[in-house]
Amino acid sequence: MQTERKNAIRGTVIETASRLFYKQGYANTGINQIIEESGVVKSSVYTAFRTKEDILMGYLETTGASLDKALQQAVDQKDTPKEKVLAVFDLLIGQVLGKEYYGCQFLNIISEIPLENERVIKQIQQQKNGVRGLFTRVLEPIGKQSLADEFYLLFEGALIANKVHRQVWPVETAKKIAEKLI
Repeated sequence: MQTERKNAIRGTVIETASRLFYKQGYANTGINQIIEESGVVKSSVYTAFRTKEDILMGYLETTGASLDKALQQAVDQKDTPKEKVLAVFDLLIGQVLGKEYYGCQFLNIISEIPLENERVIKQIQQQKNGVRGLFTRVLEPIGKQSLADEFYLLFEGALIANKVHRQVWPVETAKKIAEKLI
């Protein structure tokens, strides 16, 4: 019972922090705001998480799992490797066009944390390597795994250009380039 309660508290705090970190940024979100908006008493938050960075790690892990699932579902709905690669960009286009889209959660965080924060950087690298791995797996049946890094860079470049321009055309352009490569 104690474990269930702790997991529920963790889930509530991570859910609140996820919304705040994504919309406001990590640096602009204080622990007191997370506590207040989550409705979880301060002592329970500090029992579940030692630091704000621990909450951030929970956010990155949860967000990463959710994105991995969405990416896998997008490629699983297609038949050919080409369709699967393009489905990744279609998913990204759908996200970018969303009302509450504030950019890539991982790129947003990495731009806010100090370069010395190896723990957070490794978590973000793990997520990004997962995307690279997905492209590799999708391309393996046709022996074009060597293109995985090119597609990954198109994907990441589209995310950055979208953040700068706040328009969908960078992702649509990346998809057009991907279609020519495969």
